This record gives sequence, structure tokens and C-alpha cells, in this order.
Amino acid sequence: MKIALVTPYDYPYPGGVTEHIMQLDREFRRRGYDTRIIAASSQDKEPLQDNVIKVSGAVRTFPFSGSNVRVPIAPQVYRRVKKILREEKFDVVHAHEPAAPPLCPIVLRHSHAVNIGTFHAYRETNTVYQMARPLLRPVYNKLDGRIFVSQAVRDFTLAQFPGDFRIIPNGIDFQRFANPALEPIERFNDGRPNILFVGRLDKRKGFHHLIRAFPFIKQAFPDARLIVVGAYDDGDKAPFIRYARRHHLRSVHFVGYVSREMLPRYYRTAHLFCAPSTGFESFGIVLLEAMAAGLPIVASDIAGYRLVLTHDRQGMLVPPEDSDAIAHAVTALLAAPSARLRMAEQGRCTAVQYDWRHIADQVLAYYQELLSTRREVAKRASFSRRVWRRIVLAPSE
Repeated sequence: MKIALVTPYDYPYPGGVTEHIMQLDREFRRRGYDTRIIAASSQDKEPLQDNVIKVSGAVRTFPFSGSNVRVPIAPQVYRRVKKILREEKFDVVHAHEPAAPPLCPIVLRHSHAVNIGTFHAYRETNTVYQMARPLLRPVYNKLDGRIFVSQAVRDFTLAQFPGDFRIIPNGIDFQRFANPALEPIERFNDGRPNILFVGRLDKRKGFHHLIRAFPFIKQAFPDARLIVVGAYDDGDKAPFIRYARRHHLRSVHFVGYVSREMLPRYYRTAHLFCAPSTGFESFGIVLLEAMAAGLPIVASDIAGYRLVLTHDRQGMLVPPEDSDAIAHAVTALLAAPSARLRMAEQGRCTAVQYDWRHIADQVLAYYQELLSTRREVAKRASFSRRVWRRIVLAPSE
């Protein structure tokens, strides 16, 4: 089986969709499948992995769903895609965020393979989908199968585009985060309570609510430290640095982007993980990573997070955009080592169910189901044509 994984975003720029595709590709190739990743990429300092087909290096950033997305803008993408599909002859084309322009709609328009779309994005309202429905309908009509990463995404999308689907959640590399041999980061491994945040500093990630809670956390635990890891730049962190200085918060450490190899060590360094997102989260990947690493969690009580975290089991859910609630939950868990240990154990049991081995099994089974359906339809069509020819071309009595 030859598989194309298509991402609309700058690859391999960090993000949930990028991580999903990288892990799915790795698991497929481990099993012997022939895969290609079709993507735009602004990366020019280091070579891309061998099976990445780059359609463009021209990428621009646009705001979308409370975040920023990096998508290609070059006109040559159209011709490049047609050539790729003609030469590669894929059995399956799997487009992630299939309606995200311009790459995925172009690929789906010209693909003659079995086309599958995975929907990752979630919004509390579907006004944009309602307005764009006439434009999106041709894209959805090209899909033989649809995957939603969560029930929240399913409910959001099916309201405008009903049809058959399969819910297959995001996954994690459980062993990468659960490995007992992981060493904590030395400079933070001094016995002080470490609170970890992982993510961009976009408004929807809610970090501003966490940093506003931190002065109150420091009152209860003066040695507490806040470690901030993510793909953000100096401009993104500047207002938070000013806030920290204004409130004399010397224990906020903006680490920035870390490699895939280093990220599990930061989880291993922390005593508590905090995910204060305000919404638009379809699924809690970072929550599962924290669970695999054995961390109790304080997270916003939003649809995407409730799918993987139950209050007072793997962690605590607090109202979104409520700094006081964040501070109260964090201090309560820091003061209760036994509760943190109980939540850590329950979190590991939850996270292992989302290992990529299990997720890939489900995706591949869906591929095979759709390929079998395509073959059966083709067989019936061929039979009908043969019968028709016999009737039409049969000599008259």
C-alpha cells in the first residue's frame, strides 16, 4: 500500500497536526508501508527526511481559530501537486485538515486514490463553516472516508457536513515520555516545585491566565518555579517578561523551543503540568504526554480536555480564563503529594491507551475497509458494463 500524508501547514514546524503526521508516518514505515509526506516547508538549513515531497518553500502566517497557521502561498503548488500525483500513483491519500487551503483541496481535487480526511480543528461556533459551506462542499465530496480526532470535532463538523465517519483519536509515543531512564534537566533538578507549561504563547493557550495565577502560587510556595516550553519567539514572550518583572517574579523561566529528544526530560523535571487553554482545543495531546510522564495536571474545563482527563482522577479541571481557580488548584496539589501520586498512576493508565501503535492499527483498518469498498464498487461496475455489452451487442434472433 502506498500512502500519501498531506499537511496544509509548514512542515516540520511544531504543531499538533505536524506531530500527528510525523508519528503516523513513523509507525506506518516501521510496519513496512511506503509513505510520502506532501507538504510545504520553509526549512532550508537542514534537509527534510527522505520521504517528504516539498511543494513550496514560500510560507506565510495567518490567524485562525485563536492561533496562527503557516501555509503555502506559491502559485506553483497547483502544477507541482498534479505532477506528484501523476508520478507517485498513491493507493491512499490522507489529507489532514482537508478543507485548509490551499494544499489539501488541490490534492483532493486531482487525486484518484482512496481519499481520507482527518479533521483536527474545533471551534465553539461554526459561523465560518456556515459561510464557507458552498466552497467547502466540493472538497468534502472528494472524500471516501472521514476521521475525527474527537467527538467534539465530530459534533462541530457534522452540523454542517453530515455523512459517514470514524472517530480515531490523536496518539502519543507513550514510551518516549514514560521511559524511566529519562534524566531531569539539571539546572531545574534542585528539589524546588516545578510547574510546567508546554505550548505556544497564542491567546487561546491561556498562558496569560497562568502567569497571573503565579504570584498567588508563590505566596503559598515561595520556592515554586514556572517553566515555559514552546515554539514562541521574543515578541511572543515580551509582554509576559514585562509582567514578571513588574511583579518581581524571578522564578519564571522562558525556555522556548526544545527538540523532540529534550521535551520528555522537561516533563520528567516537573512536579505538576498546567494547561490553561481557553478553548478551540479538539484534543489534549499535551495532557496525554504529561500523563505518560507521570505528572498530575491542572487544566481548563473545555471540551477537548474533558475527553482525556476526568476531574480528580488524572488531575483537576478548572473554569477557563480563571486565574484564581488555577492558583487554588495548583497550590492544593502541591500541598498534597499523595494526591499527586494517585493522579500520576491513573494518568499513566489512561495515556498508554493512546500509544501510536493502537492508533495506527485503527487508521490502517479504516484504510483497508475503504480500499475493499472501492474494489467492490469497481467489480460491480465492471460486471454491469460486461452485462450491458452482452445485451447491446448480442446478435438479434
